[in-house]
Amino acid sequence: MSIYSDVTGMLRSALQLDEGLVQLNLDSGLLGVIPEFDSMAVVTVLTALEDHYGFIIEDDEVDASTFETVGSFIQFVEEKYNSIT
Repeated sequence: MSIYSDVTGMLRSALQLDEGLVQLNLDSGLLGVIPEFDSMAVVTVLTALEDHYGFIIEDDEVDASTFETVGSFIQFVEEKYNSIT
């Protein structure tokens, strides 16, 4: 599976988004756009990523810009993943 598929799948699962109703692409807004994407959802998604990829995300590594769009979030995950491989 690709990082794109992994991340969008984790977002859909954490936010309980129906694939038929909500399209997620690289330009899709997250924080402040999807009502379900609150602080608990952020923690859920970050924890799922840590478990899936085996990396640790420190608090100071993420800020609001990380969650601006699906694309910015995927870029963060790719950089994090590449730093451990």
